[in-house]
Amino acid sequence: MKHLTSHTGALALLVAALAGCAQSPIPVSGNFDLTEQKKVRSAGHWQIVARDAAKQTLRMLDTAGVAANARLTIVVPDKATVFEKTFYDMLVTEVVQTGRRVTTSEQNPLQLSYKVQLVVHNSPRPHFVPGFYTALAAGVSAAYGLHTAHLDTQLLGGIALAGAADYGSSVYSGGPTHTELVLTTSAGTPDQILSRKTDVYYIENVDSTLFKQAPEYKTLKVVSQ
Repeated sequence: MKHLTSHTGALALLVAALAGCAQSPIPVSGNFDLTEQKKVRSAGHWQIVARDAAKQTLRMLDTAGVAANARLTIVVPDKATVFEKTFYDMLVTEVVQTGRRVTTSEQNPLQLSYKVQLVVHNSPRPHFVPGFYTALAAGVSAAYGLHTAHLDTQLLGGIALAGAADYGSSVYSGGPTHTELVLTTSAGTPDQILSRKTDVYYIENVDSTLFKQAPEYKTLKVVSQ
């Protein structure tokens, strides 16, 4: 036993030494700390995004010293996509409801604009739900043997199982997608940016057409020979 222990200790020292001297021609890969990124899946979600964009933009304008009664023009992008057109209407609504003055004049110096970019990844998108199996196991454990338990225990166990199911369904957003929406909202004058925020969201791959410009078609004239 003593001989085995000495060998184990020597092996541990060897592993530690190798780890300390380890070298790599390029950096090894590592994961970032756990973060959450929202997935935009409905027009209702667009409205939440617009509300947040309006709230944060107006807060930054206040910090920059812009008067609360200053007129603001909201600019819709040229050749706007379905999302951009709808987002414009939502932004106008959200800003007006705060009591701010919104003008349609393009000559107004204070303007709010936004830019949409789509990022499409070709790499696999692993789906990790932290705590899902723990919650599911807790629910299953609570449900085990309920048919032989007292009524109050059955009720508590049923609630635990339902809670686990609710947790699982609530966090199951369908997983990360290959397509991401990068939305940048800016406000300022022609010579100065007074507020700017950039947010990133997942969107379903099949919904990407809502965020893309429609293809342009050219009319070709047929010349008879």
